[in-house]
Amino acid sequence: EKFYDLVIEVAIVRPGPIQGDMVHPYLQRRVDPSKVVYENEELKEVLERTLGVPIFQEQVMHLAMVAAGFTPDQADGLRRSMAAWRRKGGLEKYQRQLTAGMLRRGYSIEFTSKICRQIEGFGEYGFPESHAASFALLAYVSSWLKYYEPAAFLAATLNSLPMGFYSPSSLAQDARRHGVEIRPADVATSEWESALEREERDAQPAVRLGLSMVKGLSKASAGRIKSARAQGLFESLADLARRADLNRRELNSLPAGGALASLSGHRHNAHWLTAGYERQPQLLEDAAPVETAPALHLPTEGQNIVADYGSLGLTLGRHPLALLRRRLRKMRLAPAAELQALPNGARACGAGIVTCRQRPSTSRGVVFLRLELETGYQHVVVWNHLVEAQRRELLGSRLLGVEGVMEKEGEGVHLVARGRGAHDSGGAGSRCFRRQAQR
Repeated sequence: EKFYDLVIEVAIVRPGPIQGDMVHPYLQRRVDPSKVVYENEELKEVLERTLGVPIFQEQVMHLAMVAAGFTPDQADGLRRSMAAWRRKGGLEKYQRQLTAGMLRRGYSIEFTSKICRQIEGFGEYGFPESHAASFALLAYVSSWLKYYEPAAFLAATLNSLPMGFYSPSSLAQDARRHGVEIRPADVATSEWESALEREERDAQPAVRLGLSMVKGLSKASAGRIKSARAQGLFESLADLARRADLNRRELNSLPAGGALASLSGHRHNAHWLTAGYERQPQLLEDAAPVETAPALHLPTEGQNIVADYGSLGLTLGRHPLALLRRRLRKMRLAPAAELQALPNGARACGAGIVTCRQRPSTSRGVVFLRLELETGYQHVVVWNHLVEAQRRELLGSRLLGVEGVMEKEGEGVHLVARGRGAHDSGGAGSRCFRRQAQR
């Protein structure tokens, strides 16, 4: 609703607030203001901007001064000890002092204990408000760019990889769902980095994938291709190899990434040409007889997709699950749109490509997954007993089927994985899915 919401978001989704039991109380109060309560007017002044829940380090310092009588120097010592107590300890003396001061001023033991637990939580990377505000500005600017200039945002993000959460495929699939045209890497047009191509002044630009996306091709090699291209268009693979001084490894990387389409057509032709190319003195190359290329079959859609992922980490063809959707339908594994439309508490089965696995230290063994489907993502929660029962499938699968229950709260939609019994290891349906996925 306002910029300060982003400041709170940045700070609250971190190990400290989670460990200190601040997240759910804040969210509940955000939904239901009647749950916002303050011990007294003094604390209201400290905590009102975060609905009575201490989220920032500055609030903890202020709270210690107001509620326990800390001096500014003592509050700063508390701040330093929160930042270092996992490594050096030293927080205990401040907790004792805080407890004694709050009890002396009439606060209940329950409230005092809760504050001490929250301060301990800040030792797990609690955030200063100033830092959160700086990150929130970056989040705002990034969101603005993604909304108004999605092509520029995609190009810049691809050029910043690797970053962590999002794979090239996830970024490309999301951009295409938002109307961005993505063009393949090609030796005839691509720069080293992904770049914008605009054919009409007011039109949304397309993104041309850079040669940096092609696995096995170095920046120096791409630089030589660009320099040679500036002298004139490439007439053939041999012309490209000679003028850009490409070795065998560099040549072999180009058809794998689909970057020779303008010179050779489809991938099979490109592989044939590069496999048969031998570097010779230019006089011998000019005198070599012209050979008729064999009529090779077009690659199948599946072959192209596999090659795209192997070289580029993404595909510009159909989403891989689109090829499997008929089979997945027979197994009653629903697409993303149907999963999202199910009511809270409904049984559900879905399948997708695993793009993210997280097991935070504060989650008590729970694993969080993000599955990529044709039309969106599905977030999955896997409780620790199921993590142990199906560890191999959970941690080793790139394509994963999940049975569970839909859980909806506000705009948050999760599929909570459920086994059929306390010792369930997947059942016949899961084994069937594993066999199909392996094929």
